[in-house]
Amino acid sequence: MTALPPHPRPIRIHSLTDADAACAAAAELGIPLLLVSAPGAAASAGAGWFRAVAARAAARHPSVAMTAVLDCADRPGDALGALSAGIGAILFTGRLDVAERLADIAAQRGARLLTALPEALDLRGARDPRRACRNWLGGQDDGHVTE
Repeated sequence: MTALPPHPRPIRIHSLTDADAACAAAAELGIPLLLVSAPGAAASAGAGWFRAVAARAAARHPSVAMTAVLDCADRPGDALGALSAGIGAILFTGRLDVAERLADIAAQRGARLLTALPEALDLRGARDPRRACRNWLGGQDDGHVTE
């Protein structure tokens, strides 16, 4: 399993608008960004959706060093599907023995498997996502934190 990238304040996104807000805030602050899909999004929205959202946000904000992580919850099939779809980083919260096997598969594909994240800012329902992201990334809690 791979260690967490060097961005300790992840942001959970639910749309391209959320991803754009997070990228814009990271660009303003000149810091790297860890974007994470909604919990279990691999099953609900799919790997293709997440890959497209992350690619569009990255193209719109080329100065941001972004790591995009698809949350596969505890479902190994979703994790395998995400890796097969070319997702470069996944979050898997299932059994440790399964995570170890998935980590080997991810490494063979040049991808990363994470088994945990620090608490994250969840943009669901944020009235001003860009401001919430700027505050969060700047070290201020805005009240929308999830684990």
